[in-house]
Amino acid sequence: MGECEALILKHYYSFFDALFILLLYRFDGLESVAEHDEFLPKKDGLPKKENRFTDVSTNALRHTFEGKTSFGMSIFNLSNAIMGSGILGLAFAMSNTGIVLFIILLCAIAILSAYSIHLLLKSAGVVGIRAYEQLGNRAFGQPGKVVAASIITVHNIGAMSSYLFIVKSELPLVIQAFLGQHGNTGEWFLEGNYLIMIVSATLILPLSLMRRLGYLGYTSGFSLSCMVFFLISVIYKKFNIPCPLPVYGNNMTESLIAPVNQTGLMEDDFCLAKFFTINSQTAYTIPILAFAFVCHPEVLPIYTELREWKRMQRVANISILAMFVMYLLTALFGYLTFYMGVEPELLHTYSQVDPLDVLFLCVRLAVLVAVTLTVPVVLFPIRRAIIQIVCPDKPFHWARHIAIAVVLLVIVNLLVILVPSIRDIFGLIGATSAPSLIFILPGIFYIRIIPEEQEPLLSWTKILAACFAALGFILMIMSLTFIITDWVSGVVHSGGGH
Repeated sequence: MGECEALILKHYYSFFDALFILLLYRFDGLESVAEHDEFLPKKDGLPKKENRFTDVSTNALRHTFEGKTSFGMSIFNLSNAIMGSGILGLAFAMSNTGIVLFIILLCAIAILSAYSIHLLLKSAGVVGIRAYEQLGNRAFGQPGKVVAASIITVHNIGAMSSYLFIVKSELPLVIQAFLGQHGNTGEWFLEGNYLIMIVSATLILPLSLMRRLGYLGYTSGFSLSCMVFFLISVIYKKFNIPCPLPVYGNNMTESLIAPVNQTGLMEDDFCLAKFFTINSQTAYTIPILAFAFVCHPEVLPIYTELREWKRMQRVANISILAMFVMYLLTALFGYLTFYMGVEPELLHTYSQVDPLDVLFLCVRLAVLVAVTLTVPVVLFPIRRAIIQIVCPDKPFHWARHIAIAVVLLVIVNLLVILVPSIRDIFGLIGATSAPSLIFILPGIFYIRIIPEEQEPLLSWTKILAACFAALGFILMIMSLTFIITDWVSGVVHSGGGH
C-alpha cells in the first residue's frame, strides 16, 4: 500500500480509535490505555512498538507470536463465533422451560462458559497458544490431540450446517417476498438446495480463503450489527402482533386461528406466559443453550493473534456478556410474542403472520447476511484441527489451505440437503460436542497440564475443574437420554419442525 493511501486510512480510522480508547478505559484502566493497541490495525508504514507475547511450556520451549489483531477485532470475532443460529432457537427453549427457569439456565451456561474459557487460557499459558488440539496433545499425547480435533470438527461442521440450514429455509422466502409471490412456484431460484450451493461458492468460500482469522473482524462486526437489528425488530413486533395470531392465507385475507393442543382441544392458557414448565421438549433446552454459547474452538486462534492472556480474558468476558444480553432479550420478546406457538426456528414463526411483512423481510435478509458471514469464522478451527492431525509440521501451503475449505463446504452442503430439521442439529450437536468443548475437555486438560508443583492435584482449583468436567458428562448423558427417548417415542412436537 502506498504512503498516500496509508495516510488517508490512518486519518479515517482515528475517530474510531479515539472512541474505542474511551470505551476501553472502563475495562482496562489507565494501564490498559497506555498499552492499548488500536481498535483497527495500523495501515501506515511508520515504526511502532512491536507487540509480542510469550508463553513458556514446561519443557522450556519458548513460543513467541506477534500480536496482529486488535482488541476490538478480537471482540467482534469471538462475539460472532458465539452468536449464530442458536439465537433463533432460544424463544422455543423458553416456551418449554418457562421464563424463570430459562433465565436460571441461561445465567448458569454463560457463567460456566466464561469459566471454561478461563481454564483454557490458563492451560494455554503453559503449553503454548497454538491450537485446542495442542492442549489435547500436551494432556494425553496423540490420542488426546485426535479426540480434541475430532470433537472440534464435528461441532463446527454441525454449526456450519445449522447456519446454512437457515439460508436454505429463509432465502427462498426472501426471494418470494421480493417477487411479490405468496408461495413457491417451482422456479430453480426458489429451491433452497440450489441457493445454499450458490451462497457457499460465491460468498462463503472466498472469505474462508483468508489466511488469518483477524481479517474477518470487519465482516464479524457487520454480522453483529445485523443481529442487533434482528433483536430490535423482535422487540418492536412484540407490541404489534396479537395472540392468537392473525394468519394470512393464500388469498391474503386475515383470519384468527385459535390455538389447539395436540388432542385438538382449545387451550385457554395458550397466550399466557409461564414461569416454570416441564415437558418432553424441555430436554432440548440445555443442549440449545450450550450450543448457543460454544465458541471455544475459536478462542485459541483469536488468542494467538492477540497479545496477552489478560486482554484475551477481557475479550471473552465482554463477548459472553454481550451475547447473554442479546440472547435473553431475543428469547424473552420472541416468547412473549407467540407464547406456546413459537417454533424451533423463530423467523419461521413470523412468516406465519404475514410472509410479505416489509420489516421482517429486512430482518430475514439481515439474519441471512449474519449467519452467512459467521460460517467462515467457524470454518477456521476445523481447518486448523485437520492440519494439526494430518500435517502439523508442514509450512503453510495455499493449495492445502484452499482444498480443505472446499471439501468442508461440500460436506456441509450435503448435510444441509439431507437433514430434515434444524431442531435435530441443535439438539444432537448441543448434547454431544457442546458439553465436551465447554465442560469436559477444558476441565481435564487443566488438571493434566497445570504442573503439580504449581497447583497440587488436591488443590481446590483442580478439584473444581474435576467437578466441572464431571458436570459435563452428566449433562451429556441426561440430554442424550431425553433426546433419544423423545425420538423413539415419536412425539408430535408442538413447535413443529423446520
